[in-house]
Amino acid sequence: MTDETNKHGAEADAAEVAAAYAEAAAEQVDAPVAEPDPLELARAEAADLRDRYLRLAAEMDNLRRRTARDVKDAKSYSIAGFARDMLAVSDNLARALEAIPAEAREAGDAGFNALIEGVEMTERAMLSALERHGMQKLDPIGQRFDPNFHQAMFEVPNTEVPNNTVVQVVQAGYTIGERVLRPAMVGVSKGGPKAVVTEETPEA
Repeated sequence: MTDETNKHGAEADAAEVAAAYAEAAAEQVDAPVAEPDPLELARAEAADLRDRYLRLAAEMDNLRRRTARDVKDAKSYSIAGFARDMLAVSDNLARALEAIPAEAREAGDAGFNALIEGVEMTERAMLSALERHGMQKLDPIGQRFDPNFHQAMFEVPNTEVPNNTVVQVVQAGYTIGERVLRPAMVGVSKGGPKAVVTEETPEA
């Protein structure tokens, strides 16, 4: 009798526990699931789109600047090789003119003088055409020697000007755009007072 009673009691307890679990599970299933706020979702999406837009705008702006710089460089420096070759021709014309003695110029006939004038006009026209395309002649006389623009060929003893001052130009230098097409070959002073260092760039 006692065992039978205990058995029925245990079964009743187990049934109650099972019922309690079933009720709790039913409550969890029936409980409403919290959905995300649509406004917050829209704000997050808008912030993400704005960030993407700003990044894309910055990339496009950088691309535009790079493209403009590349186009400018292409226009400015595409003829650099050709201009350098033309300078060599101009140098030869100048040497030919310098080789003519003054007496020959004075005693020359009309035909000879016309030939000289033709060579001079050709040299001037060539340099003028190159200048129209961005080439500029360096005039460094009196400037402090700058290895970025000048090539020192020799030193000239001179105590009246600061040391390392350009006092003679052997061959003219040229720039094209912001680049050196050909450095000026110069003679620099030696023995004078120490030059004052400045950040000035030699004028083209």
